[in-house]
Amino acid sequence: MRRTRSRARLLAPRVAAHLASRLALTLLTLVLTALATFALFSLWPSDPAALACGKPCTPENLERARAFMGYSDPWYTQFWNYLVGIVAGRTFGHGAQAITCAAPCLGYSFRLSTPVSTLIADRLPVTASIAIGAAVLWLVIGVAAGTVSALRRGSRLDRGIMTGTVLGVSAPSYLLGLLGILLFGFTLDMVPVSGYTPLSESPLHWAWHLLLPWCVLALISAAVYARMVRGEMLENLGEDYVRTARAVGLPERRVIGRHVMRNISLPLLTFFALDLGGLLGGAVITERVFSMQGLGALLMDAVGASDIQVVMGLTLVSAAFVVVANLIVDAVAALIDPRV
Repeated sequence: MRRTRSRARLLAPRVAAHLASRLALTLLTLVLTALATFALFSLWPSDPAALACGKPCTPENLERARAFMGYSDPWYTQFWNYLVGIVAGRTFGHGAQAITCAAPCLGYSFRLSTPVSTLIADRLPVTASIAIGAAVLWLVIGVAAGTVSALRRGSRLDRGIMTGTVLGVSAPSYLLGLLGILLFGFTLDMVPVSGYTPLSESPLHWAWHLLLPWCVLALISAAVYARMVRGEMLENLGEDYVRTARAVGLPERRVIGRHVMRNISLPLLTFFALDLGGLLGGAVITERVFSMQGLGALLMDAVGASDIQVVMGLTLVSAAFVVVANLIVDAVAALIDPRV
């Protein structure tokens, strides 16, 4: 007991230093991502000020619109104002017509007359509901299928699961979504095919409307996870520590559950966190197929309308989800395995 406590005390500063360095790297990554995003959309061929100028758009009105929206400043000034707006808020224009965008200000959609952060906050519950529910399903199904396939290697069950994973990996999400709507929505009339009910209104209707999108996304990702878990388990089952554990008489359930699964948990957790973080940025195709107004639908509408502020905000938020997910994985990995 004393040895364990002393070891924990020695490792604690190293783990804290590791997490602090990862946090600093995360902040730097977000700033560089914002710079790259800003530089990319600064080269956008359409002029947002021209879209908001109105008709007739005289050169004087265009210049006035550019000054009001902040596009008349040099690019580095615009980028600095953008970063400051995220932390402290921002004001567009002057006088009685000034528009205040409270922190965190990710831009302002003059097309919708709404701050980008407000638009994202309104749509995020839809995307988060789709992403988290599907993630739980694909993790459970993928890990279970991969584990069974590895333990029954070479059997008919193994071949059947691997054949199903090939179909799941190769099938496009929009095709599975359309087939699910056709079969379970229109033909069998079992589940709703569109719409979204907030969780606060009715948890049952919330889950019922999301069941089909969850299953579509889960089937695709579960196929990838099943193949990954199977490969990792087969590799670990051939290691010396497994043969030693079996030789000393440990039950097979303990060998698999406590030793093998623990060793494959870190790569599995890494992939899961990154996939979930990416999906939280917007399930574009799934939201379109099932007519749900989440971040993916907001992004597609903004691209079609050349609403650069919304596209920039969504791009930065999507990157932030992935980077933060990576940071959480590093923190959990450092706690699970101090050798990291």
